[in-house]
Amino acid sequence: MGEIAPGRVESVVKVAAELGVSITPVREAVMDLANLGIVEVIRNKGFRVPQLTDQDLDEIFKIRTMLEVPAMREAAEKFGDRDPEPFRLLAEDIISAAKSGDVRAFLESDRLFHKALLETLGNRRLVNTVEQLRDQARMQGLQKLADHGDLTESAVEHLEILEAITAHDGERAAALMNKHLAHSRGIWADRPESSGS
Repeated sequence: MGEIAPGRVESVVKVAAELGVSITPVREAVMDLANLGIVEVIRNKGFRVPQLTDQDLDEIFKIRTMLEVPAMREAAEKFGDRDPEPFRLLAEDIISAAKSGDVRAFLESDRLFHKALLETLGNRRLVNTVEQLRDQARMQGLQKLADHGDLTESAVEHLEILEAITAHDGERAAALMNKHLAHSRGIWADRPESSGS
């Protein structure tokens, strides 16, 4: 679904034909995506990826901030003697993808990194909620950043967050996550960055 432009109505029949599958699995997938708020079903026409408004982005940014900032504080406190290497490798994958301008690899590694950190808290509802919010906040401005070589600054923030967590510095981890999340409201969505106020 990542190739479907926001606002354009798509037919289930057309998408099924393009994918070379029957209508039923496409219809079921569309309904699942609609339940997650990722697409809107248009009766007797098909579906569309909704255009995100500033209000949508503000709501997603504020909820993610309320969830993920204290979560990173808690992760720093509970990280213990866990091996940081798998997290570091994911952070390095994000930086490598940013440097090469590979937006798909960047997003995949970014998702895995944040999910892995949240999973250290053992709260699957938190993980699922954040995953759903990430899916709703499509990163419309990422390709432009990649094309201009500007993804690397955001990518490096992952290592900084990890360093704060492995140092058990909860306040720094929380502050870094707050700064990092501003990208989801700002430059990643091709809009001016928000201070979260």
